[in-house]
Amino acid sequence: MNDEGDAVTNATAEEATAEEITPEATGEQTAAAVEDGSRPYDVNYPEKFKEFMRTGWGESGLEVVPRVEAPNHARRRAQLSAAFPGETLVIPSGREKVRANDTLYPFRPCSDFIWLTGAHDPDAVLIITPDGNATLYIRPRSPRDTDEFFRNAMYGELWIGRRHTLEEKAAELGVETEDLAKLGEALASCPPARTRVVRGYDAAVDAAVLPYDSTGADAGARDRELAEKLSELRLVKDEWEIAQLQDAVDATVRGFEDVARLLPADRAVGERFIEGIFHLRARHDGNGLGYSSIVGAGAHATILHWIRNTGATVPGQLLLMDMGVENHNLYTADVTRTVPVSGRFSPAQRDIYDIVFRSQQAGMDAVAPGVKYEDVALACNRVLAEGLYDLKLLPCSVDEALDKESMVYRRWSLHGFGHMLGLDVHDCSHARKEMYREGSLGEGYVLTVEPGLYFQSDDDLVPEELRGVGVRIEDDVLVTATGSRNLSAGLPRTASDVETWLAAQREAGPRLPG
Repeated sequence: MNDEGDAVTNATAEEATAEEITPEATGEQTAAAVEDGSRPYDVNYPEKFKEFMRTGWGESGLEVVPRVEAPNHARRRAQLSAAFPGETLVIPSGREKVRANDTLYPFRPCSDFIWLTGAHDPDAVLIITPDGNATLYIRPRSPRDTDEFFRNAMYGELWIGRRHTLEEKAAELGVETEDLAKLGEALASCPPARTRVVRGYDAAVDAAVLPYDSTGADAGARDRELAEKLSELRLVKDEWEIAQLQDAVDATVRGFEDVARLLPADRAVGERFIEGIFHLRARHDGNGLGYSSIVGAGAHATILHWIRNTGATVPGQLLLMDMGVENHNLYTADVTRTVPVSGRFSPAQRDIYDIVFRSQQAGMDAVAPGVKYEDVALACNRVLAEGLYDLKLLPCSVDEALDKESMVYRRWSLHGFGHMLGLDVHDCSHARKEMYREGSLGEGYVLTVEPGLYFQSDDDLVPEELRGVGVRIEDDVLVTATGSRNLSAGLPRTASDVETWLAAQREAGPRLPG
């Protein structure tokens, strides 16, 4: 419903008198008014109605099932605490963000907070004390002994549903809980010189514990060290996390199949139609999208982060789709496939596709524990440069093009070969370079391998038949003890297999999620 204020009264705008409107209607809203969930257009309920609403309610049960992954979260908290002995660590979930006026974006917690607690609640804050004990400060359910449950549109149970009690939340997550109302007192007791905060998610927390540096040289250094350590700990995925990523990937495979079944070979459809089909699968099988879907038809495939998706498919052209499902536990897949709309690659399109496939295969073959990240990049990039040389596009030799003082092959392949994957689509981004891009892969890492070639429509250096052609192939790869495993192997990769798969999906026809 669009006007929640009418849900209770069914009053029209004409029937509402000046006396029925709350004081906030004058525009003098305060922070307290926002916090208590009142809006300018809410009806000021008469006392008789409020008295009636306070009576006649039975107990509202909520099934509480301890999370199987709760021991994993406890181990992670212990790891983090051990990295900063004798210090207090503060990790907020974040605040809900305004989309427009009093409507909010769907809430998605800070990934570090999720990794340490498994809680999805806004406004919550995890505090790990110097002795390693952890307390989750969280808003409990709205009690029926106040009017919050029916009057507060932000937190009331009749508006947003039943929340856990503190005891229920503790039982579910396996961590001590405390009422969010006591957070201010807890933060005030944190010694700045021995406290680190994950910043940028909760302005009130940031203000309550100011960055500290005894020399005054760099007050943010200690907090950046906390962010770095969290990213570096998150590099290695445990078995439960790998299962979550596989779940997200499997849903993504189904989403690509849904698209292929409805992608016509002989007429145009909008990029947003394709985006919407995938979004349906993401919302049904998971939490939603892991990131904004890139659906690039024709020349839009050459725009690396094309998320406007305002174009349309054209038979005979290619369609690049970079899409991923975020599963219910907020782990995301990240997969790209490039398909021929008509069902068959043209000879020129196949030439480019085959170069990108060989590049990706070289990168995937290189992935193993102890292999340097930059060596995987070199394996991919050498194949791309060799392909561009064979197309007579390079102004120099392959080795010269690959030289770090040249890199001219990058004109047609601007982005890196891949990135870490997990709770974030670009996971572990605060890790130090020597632990990530200048480091080596470790068992349990999950990364994408996604080389691409992109020939802009206005690039006079390439043959006309290649202008407006963009190809990227991306898979999600787990580093195992002996090599690697492609988590997204459920989707085809070679040109011939893509053609066969697309034909089979079209023959199977549309399906309902289930």
